Amino acid sequence: MGAGAVVAAGSGCGRVQDHGAEARRWLGKPTAPRLAETLTGPTATELDAVSHAINRLTFGVRPGDHARVAAMGVEAFIEEQLAPRELADGMCERVIRHEFDSLADPAGTLFPRKGDASDPLQQLFPAMKDRGARVSHLYEFKDKVLLDELTRATVLRAVLSERQLYEVMVQFWTDHFNIDPSKAEAKWLKAADDRDVIRAHALGNFRELLRASAVSPAMLWYLDGRVNRRVKPADKPNENYARELLELHTLGVHGGYTQQDVMDVARCLTGWTVRDKKKFFKGRVEFRAGEHDDGAKRVLGVEIPAGLGARDLDRVLEIVVAHPSTAKHVAGKLCRRFIADEPPEAAVTATAAAFVRSGGDIPATLRALFATEEFWIPAGRGRKFKRPFHFVVSALRATNAATDATKPLVDYLVRLGHAPFRYATPDGYPEAASHWQSSLLWRWNFASALAANGIKGTSIAAENLRAQLGGDEALMATVLGRVPSAVERGAYHESGVGLALLLASPAFQHC
Repeated sequence: MGAGAVVAAGSGCGRVQDHGAEARRWLGKPTAPRLAETLTGPTATELDAVSHAINRLTFGVRPGDHARVAAMGVEAFIEEQLAPRELADGMCERVIRHEFDSLADPAGTLFPRKGDASDPLQQLFPAMKDRGARVSHLYEFKDKVLLDELTRATVLRAVLSERQLYEVMVQFWTDHFNIDPSKAEAKWLKAADDRDVIRAHALGNFRELLRASAVSPAMLWYLDGRVNRRVKPADKPNENYARELLELHTLGVHGGYTQQDVMDVARCLTGWTVRDKKKFFKGRVEFRAGEHDDGAKRVLGVEIPAGLGARDLDRVLEIVVAHPSTAKHVAGKLCRRFIADEPPEAAVTATAAAFVRSGGDIPATLRALFATEEFWIPAGRGRKFKRPFHFVVSALRATNAATDATKPLVDYLVRLGHAPFRYATPDGYPEAASHWQSSLLWRWNFASALAANGIKGTSIAAENLRAQLGGDEALMATVLGRVPSAVERGAYHESGVGLALLLASPAFQHC
């Protein structure tokens, strides 16, 4: 399933290599990825460098991962994850392509299309006499169909993909450039934004990611860029996107910009719009020179001359990306995600320097972060509280669960307050543990239901997994990333619901 599968298969600690067979087993029903017949778990009493790297760079360990990464070396594992295109991911790709083909549609075809017999939604009722009325009613909910597919695909990718760091960064940038799909036509266009903006650039270059987001049809709807125009001399620009561009996407709230900077950035961005569902070529982004303020502007102390037209956009992005506050803001958020809620200043400084040095290259920036002393310090291992999505997915991965990621599973994410694409404000889901600690009861409920195979569409084969690992001790070590303590071991055996208790334990709640 991954580029390391050859090493894993040879060492007896990994997963099978036949991606096509694995995908075929998935189609039609949820099936867990096939593991090697014998597996080994961690043997250290504390989280070692291997467990730490897996915990922080992925959505959770899968049985056999520790031995595989230990065999290849932590540095090689990091480099493998920083180059996702070179990492085979056949099973995950086939499952997503088969289950969610609408997510590959161009932006313009994501809108509802009444009367189009080729539309998959119409084909749901091909033989019904009242087909027209039923399909018309169904179109009212196409946005919910898209949100459901986008959510399920996100969960399945996090569970199945070998490109784990890539999926972690997709979530990171989804929060950084958050779009609430419930707003207007963003409900149809967010699927294209996820594919063409976030996923296309998650481990690429920040400058290119920022520009793709700036002209994303969904972002133009969400932050009102599509109505930012100057037709008459008295027209004032819409500042919504300009403010979030500076406050959230680049410099940060204390980045040193002024209200005048916001106004001039908004002027630079006038004229960019997106065709709505009532027009031909709906969803197409275009620049209308007649609605652009082409006068001179001044942004962050830099003069932007009159007459640049559409090039004002790129000039603004060049200025804000080059500003030192942007490097510090992005580096701070990355260190908060990968190191601690209160990131060490030395790590932020080193990461920001790499961001500047590389021209915003995301892999180079992450490579510098993972090379900091602060990332590896033993005292920080196992101290970061998992956000609910991370917790749920890590539980599925640790138990090698089979899931179709349908409503019964997603409902737990909704109750935990962390279902993908449900956050209303532009700042995205919070990272800090303090925001999530009130959801512990639902975490325990989820752990109990998962261990008891009480979630429809999701199941684990605990006895088989225990046998493959060689007993309870190895199962506990695999889930925890280390040998269990005497207290954990006793609770596991005495409770009668050992696996559930293990997944609900403080040690598993952290990474």
